[in-house]
Amino acid sequence: MTLDEARTWAEAHQPSLAAARARLEAAAADARVPRAQWFPRIAAGLELLGGTTNNSTASTVALAGVDLPRIGATRVPDGPSYAPVPSTLAAVGLRQQVFDFGRIAAQSAFADALEQVEGHRADAERLDVQLTVEEAFYAVKAAHAVTAAAEGAWQRAKVSRDTARAGVSAGLRKPIELTRAEADLSRFEVSVVRARAGLTTAQAVFAAATGTDERLLEAAGEPAPRSEPAQLSEVLRAAAEREPRLRAARATADAQRARTRAISAERRPDLAFTAAFSGRAGGATPSAGPVPYGGGWLPDVPNWDVGLVFSVPLLDVPGLRRTDAAERLEAVRDAELRGVELALAAQVQRAWVDWGSAREAVPALERQLAAAEANWNQARARFDGGLAQALELADAEALRTDAEIQLAVGHFELARTRARLARITAEGATP
Repeated sequence: MTLDEARTWAEAHQPSLAAARARLEAAAADARVPRAQWFPRIAAGLELLGGTTNNSTASTVALAGVDLPRIGATRVPDGPSYAPVPSTLAAVGLRQQVFDFGRIAAQSAFADALEQVEGHRADAERLDVQLTVEEAFYAVKAAHAVTAAAEGAWQRAKVSRDTARAGVSAGLRKPIELTRAEADLSRFEVSVVRARAGLTTAQAVFAAATGTDERLLEAAGEPAPRSEPAQLSEVLRAAAEREPRLRAARATADAQRARTRAISAERRPDLAFTAAFSGRAGGATPSAGPVPYGGGWLPDVPNWDVGLVFSVPLLDVPGLRRTDAAERLEAVRDAELRGVELALAAQVQRAWVDWGSAREAVPALERQLAAAEANWNQARARFDGGLAQALELADAEALRTDAEIQLAVGHFELARTRARLARITAEGATP
């Protein structure tokens, strides 16, 4: 995959991003819960119970969700009776919020704030995945360069070994020249084995970072070079404005303040409309009139009611304690936000310094490689002409190989530090 293809694939298939999107969707669903209190609530119930009726001919148990008024003929017995009689009830009720004095709005604001927190966290996860993919892509490229350097060194060492062998066979060189060349060839052969293993590892990491089902993934093509970053002051300002984790910390502090307001709003009054239709009957003999048909086993006595219910909590000590605890948590969230701000500023400056040093190192590494290649050419010419021993050529070969590897690592460090600077400043985030 190219880098752009890997990013696109990771956006769609990386499990951590799928989890982040699921958390955001769950938070959005939670944000719709408080506003649902404006919808009417309808409930129904059916009861059959037996017990004494020394005060009323109809006994009922409160039904959850049904505002049911007490309706029943009073029974005036000669004395208390402990004989059970049946009572039945069937009812359906409706309750509609009329005015909440801002309670639902406060709860909704808190839920919306939590959704914003998850949105910023999802953005942070997306940028983290993109950085991981980009670093893995450049690691594969660097592993290829290191492998090429090791294989080139091994090929040159093989030529040197063959030259030394021919010289020893012709009596023009000492046997120690051949043993040294054999040792160098074996050393570079080990380097090739390790470099190829490193390449395989880098390809496996690239596949895992991208979220593919493939065991290994090759890095194809060359990505477009990134533009030069702005000055450090501009980079710090951009990070403070766009970095998702910092924005999530700010949203978390705002959400805590919204939570405090929502808890306080729970102690506000409430005004609701209520209505119910019910049928009931009791089996005890009333003080006036006959026993209902069915002897209390059929709820055939109808009733209906409508009304407005106003309630206000006068004393709610647990609510006061919860408000106090929430206010104290506000100070905690503000302190955590300050810590995130300071940590981000330090990370930006570190990323800036790392990128600057990597950028300055590449030209020096290129000059080092050029000098090492020139040194190797001179040593090779002296060795072929019989003017130098295998030790001199081996030193030149080691210097050249090390310079090639160091340049590959230098290019990787430059690309990696630039990618990290882009991540810490959230170049791909929405302002």
